[in-house]
Amino acid sequence: MATTQVQVRIPDDLVKELDRWIAEGRFSSRSEAVKTIVALYKERERTRKFYEMLTRRSEDARRHPERLVPLKDVF
Repeated sequence: MATTQVQVRIPDDLVKELDRWIAEGRFSSRSEAVKTIVALYKERERTRKFYEMLTRRSEDARRHPERLVPLKDVF
C-alpha cells in the first residue's frame, strides 16, 4: 500500500499520551499510533453510517410493512 508522509501539529498533552501508550507497548511508534487511531475513526464512521441506514430502513418498514418480503420467500 502506498503511503504519504503527513506533518501534523498535535497539542503537547496528546503527544504525551501517545508517548505513554508507546512506552506501555500499545504501539511501536507515534506513526503506528496515529495510523491506527485514524483507521479506528474511519471504521467508527462506517459503522455510524450503517446504523443510520438501518434506522432509516427500520422506520420505512414500520411505515410500510406491506413492502416487506417474508423470509420464507428469500431463502
